[in-house]
Amino acid sequence: MSPPVAPPGWSRWLVPPAALSVHLSIGQAYAWSVFKPPLESALHLNGTESALPFQLAIVMLGLSAAFGGTLVERNGPRWAMTVALVCFSSGFLISALGAASEQYWLIVLGYGFVGGIGLGIGYISPVSTLIKWFPDRPGMATGIAIMGFGGGALIASPWSAQMLQSFGSDHSGIALAFLVHGLAYAVFMSLGVLLVRVPRTEQPVADGPSVVDGVQVSARSAVRTPQFWCLWVVLCMNVTAGIGILEKAAPMITDFFADTSTPVSVSAAAGFVALLSAANMAGRIGWSSASDLIGRKNIYRVYLGVGALMYLLIASFGDSSKPLFVLCALVILSFYGGGFATVPAYLKDLFGAYQVGAIHGRLLTAWSTAGVLGPLIVNWIADHQKAAGKHGPDLYGLSFMIMIGLLVIGFIANELVRPVHPRHHLSVPKEAADGRREQPA
Repeated sequence: MSPPVAPPGWSRWLVPPAALSVHLSIGQAYAWSVFKPPLESALHLNGTESALPFQLAIVMLGLSAAFGGTLVERNGPRWAMTVALVCFSSGFLISALGAASEQYWLIVLGYGFVGGIGLGIGYISPVSTLIKWFPDRPGMATGIAIMGFGGGALIASPWSAQMLQSFGSDHSGIALAFLVHGLAYAVFMSLGVLLVRVPRTEQPVADGPSVVDGVQVSARSAVRTPQFWCLWVVLCMNVTAGIGILEKAAPMITDFFADTSTPVSVSAAAGFVALLSAANMAGRIGWSSASDLIGRKNIYRVYLGVGALMYLLIASFGDSSKPLFVLCALVILSFYGGGFATVPAYLKDLFGAYQVGAIHGRLLTAWSTAGVLGPLIVNWIADHQKAAGKHGPDLYGLSFMIMIGLLVIGFIANELVRPVHPRHHLSVPKEAADGRREQPA
């Protein structure tokens, strides 16, 4: 399949909405918790079992992005968005069948495995194209699209809750909700498939620099550089720290203030989760745009250094002030989202625009690792502290100290990032940028 080339006069500002249509859809993954209570009740599951589809989806996101990144570069964004549409929507349809027949393994297979492949391919599908359209502002461009992934839950959460209220929270109501999700997202994602275009390679985009300027490194060479693995550590540590709060946000704020004169209600905890989603989304566009002005290394110094300070404040004073707890958590989640949105531009700075989507895909294995590591640290320690008779903030103190240590490790890894050695550079960057002479991964 040949990528659709933009005709003369095509506006590059039509590409971010195409990317958003995909990312807003697959961002539903962050709203999985809406389905957990009804699934546990209808299919007699425990909390660990009901989390399995989400965990598998995140693992498959990283793996499919890593293994499919080169195919995305070779076949173009329309092919990738189509694959994402088919897999993500099919995942919901398979899950609907599983809920209707009360076969939970089908939900795990559908949402977790098949849908997770759609997540990974869909997540990286517009990255390379956006960077080529916006070589002058790559942080802003990728931030607009990846913002959609963080904000998808703001749409999906109330929408899913309303469907479960209307259809019922038994297995048949869940099945119908899954079915509607699959069909609706197929229609919405098709808008991106039809709208997306790649720039004409023989002309520079707008008034910015040409996409063939500067360093160009293939995906195969990139993974052999220390810069790639330093960024892998940076992303893994930043995501682990953010997801440590995100995954357990509602019970965490409830536990912190359970023994105070003003405990947190269930509805207030839900509102806290919504605020975190908004911060996650805002950080993706705000911080990534800021990186265009102050540089990628500097913005990651903020994410990792200030993030460690926020964790220290929560651990030391969080239970004495709700505004302080909420503010620190919002800052951490804005850094979590900003880290995701900034890393494609960081990769472009280091390795060039050639095969940046494939390199980004390989880097997302750090997300798969962090998606397991972050919740495991927080939940395992909290469970053991609770078994030891502790409660309130004491459940999380050790976890927060570990998160601070991980952020310090990420900070050091970021400081070690240097320009890529010339031996890794391609000797024919113009042909490489055209993407017509793809090197095998």
